[in-house]
Amino acid sequence: MTSHTSTPDGSRPSPFKQPRAVWAVAFACVVSFMGIGLVDPILKTLAGQLNATPSQVELLFTSYLVVTAVAMLVTGWVSSRIGAKKTLIAGLILIVVFAALAGSTNSIAGIVGFRAGWGLGNALFIATSLAVIVSSAAGGFAGAIILYESALGIGIALGPLIGGTLGQISWRGPFYGVAVLMAIALVATAVFLPKTPPAPHKQRLSEPLAALKHRALAITSVVGLLYNWAFFTLLGYSPFLMGIDSPIQLGAVFCGWGILVAIFAVLGAPRLQRRFGTPRTLYVNFVLMAIDLAIIGIFPNNHVIVIVCVIVAGAFIGVNNTLVTTAVMSIAPVERPVASATYGFVRFIGGGLAPWVAGILVTRFNSSVPFLLGAGTLLTAAIVLSTVHRSLDAADRGEIAQPATTELDEIENEDPLPGAAGIGNAD
Repeated sequence: MTSHTSTPDGSRPSPFKQPRAVWAVAFACVVSFMGIGLVDPILKTLAGQLNATPSQVELLFTSYLVVTAVAMLVTGWVSSRIGAKKTLIAGLILIVVFAALAGSTNSIAGIVGFRAGWGLGNALFIATSLAVIVSSAAGGFAGAIILYESALGIGIALGPLIGGTLGQISWRGPFYGVAVLMAIALVATAVFLPKTPPAPHKQRLSEPLAALKHRALAITSVVGLLYNWAFFTLLGYSPFLMGIDSPIQLGAVFCGWGILVAIFAVLGAPRLQRRFGTPRTLYVNFVLMAIDLAIIGIFPNNHVIVIVCVIVAGAFIGVNNTLVTTAVMSIAPVERPVASATYGFVRFIGGGLAPWVAGILVTRFNSSVPFLLGAGTLLTAAIVLSTVHRSLDAADRGEIAQPATTELDEIENEDPLPGAAGIGNAD
């Protein structure tokens, strides 16, 4: 599999010149990823108004991400039987319903429960949307990953800002806001995404777990778990260390963080990968992010240092998000929908447990411990990644053949939207 495709004149096509169907799914991805950071600005507000402890509030991440992780195991089974479009629509409907219910409840337990239902819809949507974009995006596999990570970065950047703005009015506002935006995404997906038939090959329920027998996929998935542990420790617990009570001010901090995520996912990661290769870039990036988290762990009571380190971490997270996803999808010796489900299951387990464990560690020890642990998981991720160094180098050179995706091959590549070519370029 080669990492890049070229236009007839030898230049790389823009990842932002896409069919309407891809733009519809990408917009839905943006809104979906808003849900990751949406609750950050209102965590302290929820704790105060609903008489919840930080550990209880952190369960908003845990229920959402752990259910997302487990549900990843069945997304391919569902999608291969009813088709990608119906799977996406089912996921979007679940998100709309459970986001609205989360905004309607009056207890932290209710929000945690409805976030779990939200996570089920999120799993159906995320795994399938990545497969749709990879299969139907113009510009090849690398361009599709950049587009997907761009949606992730924009969603992560806008989520806290919208959450903070609506949270300033009421803690219920962010949940209702997502429900409305996802309803719009649902309509766009239903209208613009062509009908996708069920796959010729029906995926078995056991396939995502069975795929872990492949060493390359298992190792890169563990790397994703270790990295996401640090990522969601930062995302989930850092708001309690910033000394900021205003949801909109917290939203502004995480918006700055998310902007760096987007910039480095789209612009930084491809350049670094081409110059230094995937494994070397990730080694350095993991170490730098570990130092960043360690500084928070050493100075947890210095609000300025915590805020600066959180924003700076966006650069490292942007590079990691793009290159770890690329690494998994490049060297996994299974079909991409299976690889996506396997990787999503493993990494979201780490992301879901980390904020909850952080709350427990702070209660039993102090606020330094979760961030020092996160720094340790990042260093461990670099060591684990080194065991597939040769495979990653081979994938960078285009020497690893990737099994064809069995689903979505019949999605039409419509003409790109007029004017889309000038939106941006990763190069």
